[in-house]
Amino acid sequence: MPFFLHLIGSARSHMATSNKVQFVKISAGQVGQRLDNFLLGQLKGVPRSRIYRLVRRGEVRINKKRAKPETRLEPGDTVRIPPYMGPQQAPKAAPGEQLRKTLLDSIICEEEQYLVLNKPAGIAVHGGSGIRLGLIEALRQLRPEWSDLELVHRLDRDTSGCLVISKNTLFLREIHRQLKEKHVQKHYLALVHGKWPEQLVEVDAPLQKNELSSGERIVRVDPDGKRSRTFFKVVKRFKEATLVEAMPETGRTHQIRVHCLSTGHPIAGDAKYAHGKHREGASEPLASNTHLCLHASKIQFSDPQSGQTVVIEATLDERFQSLLERLSIS
Repeated sequence: MPFFLHLIGSARSHMATSNKVQFVKISAGQVGQRLDNFLLGQLKGVPRSRIYRLVRRGEVRINKKRAKPETRLEPGDTVRIPPYMGPQQAPKAAPGEQLRKTLLDSIICEEEQYLVLNKPAGIAVHGGSGIRLGLIEALRQLRPEWSDLELVHRLDRDTSGCLVISKNTLFLREIHRQLKEKHVQKHYLALVHGKWPEQLVEVDAPLQKNELSSGERIVRVDPDGKRSRTFFKVVKRFKEATLVEAMPETGRTHQIRVHCLSTGHPIAGDAKYAHGKHREGASEPLASNTHLCLHASKIQFSDPQSGQTVVIEATLDERFQSLLERLSIS
């Protein structure tokens, strides 16, 4: 590894700091990335506004020439990064032995360009909002060659199942294109309260993110919100609940959870959207359940290298499976 790259890597661990100009040669995996996104990755902790000022002032250059934040990096480019003393950051949290084992055991597929995990429920995919160490930060520390891993998409903290992790920018950019063009198919299993109508196969309801006075983020159906569409299919009926398959066409925050709520059938164990009234009169297994019964069961996309269709399935979370086994059949 070139010496200047080693310096940048070392600086990342504590603060975005450099007392001299850095010249970074673009790798194959970084080709096509926007300059601003590249800099955000190199200068961890530096505010986006500060990065834009550095670019506007000409302190960041590509091949000795001024560039714009949206400039795409090309093969052979060399990026000049000016000296910068960033804000002091807390030392990077290291994953404990149990978390290391849990994450490694959750890998269900590893290829040259990506990983797919059966994400355990209860683990946030990234740090922030009081979470010092998220799944992606922990994974980057498990193996040296995984230091540049990036999330392809996200799952809520309490949602389990298929999570795709990119090993390089080329794969990340291609899968994001497939997501944008709706070529990636995602399938979820959700246990919802009540008897889901057989004829209810689609929910097309715009969603709007809101922030409560407490600072909590919540999503609601709102005519002024973003277009959101989910397809549903009944998988199995129980006496007081229904196991449904949900296939989101769009990927809005909390989309499946809020679309289920909008039908009057919230997801079991959803502390944010399923209120206590849904547990009233329920049998012990359903009434005592406290974990979100939402699982990303399958994902399908096209492998950028081979062009072949990739279909990956993840087994149900143990607590989810145990609850299903204790419910009475209708």
